[in-house]
Amino acid sequence: MQRKRYAPGRTGPTARTGSAARTGSTARTALGLTLGLGLAAGLVGCSSGTPSEDVAVDAKAGLAASAAPPGRYRTLFEPCGAVPRAVLQELLPGAAALPDPERDRAYRGTAAVTYDTDRRVGCSWRADTPEASHRLSLDIERVVSYDSAVSDDDRAQEVYVRKQLAANIPLPPTAPPETGGTPTTGPPGSTAGTGGPSQQAVTGGATPVNAPASAPPGSTAPTAPTPTGSASGGPTPSGAPSPTGLEPRVLEGLGDVAYLDDVLGQPRASSRQRSVSVVFRTSNVIVTVSYRKEAVGLAGAPDSGELQERARKVARLLADRLEE
Repeated sequence: MQRKRYAPGRTGPTARTGSAARTGSTARTALGLTLGLGLAAGLVGCSSGTPSEDVAVDAKAGLAASAAPPGRYRTLFEPCGAVPRAVLQELLPGAAALPDPERDRAYRGTAAVTYDTDRRVGCSWRADTPEASHRLSLDIERVVSYDSAVSDDDRAQEVYVRKQLAANIPLPPTAPPETGGTPTTGPPGSTAGTGGPSQQAVTGGATPVNAPASAPPGSTAPTAPTPTGSASGGPTPSGAPSPTGLEPRVLEGLGDVAYLDDVLGQPRASSRQRSVSVVFRTSNVIVTVSYRKEAVGLAGAPDSGELQERARKVARLLADRLEE
């Protein structure tokens, strides 16, 4: 029996098996491509159909756009060199009699110890004589708000207001609303304007204890007596000294806001002490100038006008320095 030789390309069981394998592989490849394209299309559809990430990005952008502006100042100047020597000679008269090394040290001042000189700095000077002791000190604070909705200036104003109220100096009153010049009429039979807002502003809106509840018809209601006393509007107790213009008060023309405090210490056996402080705010920086004199012996209480003028001079120098 003669065998047939195998020749490539001839049909047979082996050839048919290879063709079938190739056909199955092609089908599987096509199926894989179809599933891959479908999955990619589904992912794209899910990504475009969920706008949560876009909304979150827009919300952050809105918060960044509405953040309060930063303060004007980022750093602080060196305080011990901010007061000229000529001014120190006037404020520290006892330093002129000191030996040269001590005099130079007195005019050089002593820097305050702070942890961050970009946030707070200070300096102090002192000179003593047998008759009196003088001390000048500076405290300069840069206020920073860590609330994005509150600006540095607003936060500094909050700190300044707390200082002023702690010194028992009232805040300036706000301007009253415009009334348009229309007179206020009272009840029938009373004088026009009686009992209106103007009188309530004087009496605080309360009826005087000794005033009748209402005026009889046809008569004029009694008017409250005009109070006499201090410039602040409050009555001055009998025997109290009249205002001299040197009492603690709000200052004008110094920084954005400013006030002056004047405190006379309690009498001691052999000395009297007076301390004057000038505090002002410029943008997000608050400056405190403290000038104190202690008179020894029978010299009497230190002069208030002299101390206030010297303290205000230093405050004006520092305000000009902040404007440079």
